[in-house]
Amino acid sequence: MSAERKQNRTTAGSDNEPAFRQGGFWGKGPAGGLGMPVEKVRNFQSTFQRLLTYLKPCRFQLLLVLIMTILGNLFDILCPRILGKATTKLFEGSMLLFKQVPGAGIDFTYIRQILFYLLGLYIFSSFFNYLTQFIMARVAQKTVFDMRNDLNNKLARLPLGFFDARTHGDILSRLTNDIDNISSSLQQSITQLITAVVSFTGTIIMMLSISPLLTLIAVVSLPLSLLLTAFVTKHSQKYFAAQQKELGLLNGYVEETFSGHHIVKVFGRQKQSRAQFGTINDRLYNAGWKAQFVSGIIMPLLNLISNLGYVVICVVGGIFVTKKLLEIGDIQAFIQYARQVTHPVVQAAHITNIIQASVASAERVFEILDEAEESPDSSGARILAQTAGEVSFQNVRFAYREDDTIITNLSIDVHQGQTVAIVGPTGAGKTTLVNLLMRFYELNNGKITIDGVDIRDLKRGALRSIFGVVLQDTWLFSGTIRENIAYGREEASEAEIIRAARAAHADHFIRTLPEGYDTVLNEEASNISQGQKQLLTIARALLADPAILILDEATSSIDTRTEASIQKAMHELMKGRTSFVIAHRLSTIRNADLILVMNQGKVIEKGSHSELLALGGFYTDLYNSQFAGAGLADKAI
Repeated sequence: MSAERKQNRTTAGSDNEPAFRQGGFWGKGPAGGLGMPVEKVRNFQSTFQRLLTYLKPCRFQLLLVLIMTILGNLFDILCPRILGKATTKLFEGSMLLFKQVPGAGIDFTYIRQILFYLLGLYIFSSFFNYLTQFIMARVAQKTVFDMRNDLNNKLARLPLGFFDARTHGDILSRLTNDIDNISSSLQQSITQLITAVVSFTGTIIMMLSISPLLTLIAVVSLPLSLLLTAFVTKHSQKYFAAQQKELGLLNGYVEETFSGHHIVKVFGRQKQSRAQFGTINDRLYNAGWKAQFVSGIIMPLLNLISNLGYVVICVVGGIFVTKKLLEIGDIQAFIQYARQVTHPVVQAAHITNIIQASVASAERVFEILDEAEESPDSSGARILAQTAGEVSFQNVRFAYREDDTIITNLSIDVHQGQTVAIVGPTGAGKTTLVNLLMRFYELNNGKITIDGVDIRDLKRGALRSIFGVVLQDTWLFSGTIRENIAYGREEASEAEIIRAARAAHADHFIRTLPEGYDTVLNEEASNISQGQKQLLTIARALLADPAILILDEATSSIDTRTEASIQKAMHELMKGRTSFVIAHRLSTIRNADLILVMNQGKVIEKGSHSELLALGGFYTDLYNSQFAGAGLADKAI
């Protein structure tokens, strides 16, 4: 995309939030723990129901997960009661020995049998827990696999206007972070929710089977624990929010400082930089310890309430044992149950955060899936067998918004083989014009034809294959130099690739690299210079051998000497082909067959370079503004 509509590229998430907020504290990853705020969902119910539709194909596996989770939790539910039987038997035998009853002894056979039962239950439980995690991992991955495919396919069908209106970081965050969050959240929340329900229900049943009165005493403390948790969580959220704010400032400052560290050193700003870092770091420290302290007191307070309940249970239970109402092993089992009954409750609170995080991420994904797509190709859409390159704009009108018309009643005719230069100030509509030509946007009025055929009657893919494009902003992908040059023509031979590189004056620098054409370009192709990247994009366009060329200041990043050679190569390439050249430096388009001077969406002047200079109008002012004062107006090129 040209400089006119160049996007604000960022690695942050939506709404310009820093990327760190995509993690656990703000609920975009596995939900943060107690006291950590989670992004709120605008429409929880409908988004959650829609998310469930992605799980519908896996309903049989989810039923298996439910059954196996119940079976897998049998050990936790039955173990205390079984151990209580062993404790009772051991206690009875010990008391008989203490009383020196003849023939008395401890029934170690019974205890050994109990231990074997426990071992069997442990193996049984572990096996089903393993199967549960295995199946749930497949369900979660299959769900996000389908969602990721839907999202990727949707992005391919969205118009260019969608990408113009959003930062690249936001789209990337939804396709990666949010999808990953849904995956991890699904795998955690479903199994943990089932486990919490089964454990709580089973534990309460076992407690009731031992003593309804002791169960009532144990359950009374649960509402108090929940109220305390809610109270502390509410007050800790503001500290976590402050911590995240300061962390975002610190991350942004560190990224900014280190990306421009050479500028900091050049201007001797190291001392000020360290001082500013220290200020932000101090604020982060203060917010951080308050957040951790307030949230950290939850467990000690919960333990206090729980221990008070244990004291009451032990006293009442001891009385029951002395009155022969309960066995000592039952009291031991009940105390274990009382300790573990609060775990599912706390786990359920944690799961609420996880589900909230998952639905928040799903909502962001569904927002893209609900975006309006490009209008489909007409039923009789054609493919041009051969393209001569006759282009006509007829009364074209276009507006990004109804109240902001970019191009008004534009009419031009471009003949085969002509080189058409488009010049004008920023925002004049130069790049918009070629975007309309390639049907990245739909016209409001008028029509554009190629070889007399309305572009709306052509298949989009076939239409865009007619063009070869070299933009001011170079784009290369991670891969070898050979693969990047052959991107537009995968069947190209080695000889054709080298020939295109030579024509673009890229062959020499490529061969100086250690791996030559097999050199792998890293992310953003930062292991070669900007000028070298531009040479590779020109070679890519040369190899594609298109019918119509679009050049958006294609030599802006190349030195003057290389530019002269490239201009010669481009001149040979453009022979017999229709070419549209968006120019900011007017010296590069002096030999164009036709120059269109645009301003505020209209072609206000057109003609050759000499004709436009003779008019003494807008073009003359633009031209002189670039060369006046340097004495170069008559020597350009």
